[in-house]
Amino acid sequence: MSRRTHRNGIPAPRDVNVRRLMLAQRSRDTVPELALRRVLHGLGFRYRVDLPIPGMRRRRADVTFVKWRTAVFVQGCFWHACPQHQHLPVHNGEWWREKLEGNVRRDADTDAHLVRLGWVPLRLWEHEAVDAAVGKVVEVLASRGHPRALRIRGEAVPTSR
Repeated sequence: MSRRTHRNGIPAPRDVNVRRLMLAQRSRDTVPELALRRVLHGLGFRYRVDLPIPGMRRRRADVTFVKWRTAVFVQGCFWHACPQHQHLPVHNGEWWREKLEGNVRRDADTDAHLVRLGWVPLRLWEHEAVDAAVGKVVEVLASRGHPRALRIRGEAVPTSR
């Protein structure tokens, strides 16, 4: 039996259970993502959810502040190879190593693309406390001049005449 190759050149997994595992993963509305969105919305922020990255239709940001050109990604520790929690499965280990390294390369490619477009990519880990994650979002939005974020930080909001 010949091994199939995935579209990005990584060989297909030898174990059929891997496909089932990957199909069962939520791509949006994960528990950490919902917690972040709930707090942001409670603070009065408005955003878009699961929006395609400009110029990269197959890649999506979890939370997007379009006017402020900020894309927020809430990353799972396993799938995005968190430096703090990374572990490789023993079974089919080489395939998993290639798969997770590919995810990290794709994330870096997406970030570089967003920066070239003048956007700020913000990557948060699922293990981060919600308040800390919200604080990072507020900091980035304040640096972009978002009036609500500036008020939360206690800074004067510029008025337009």
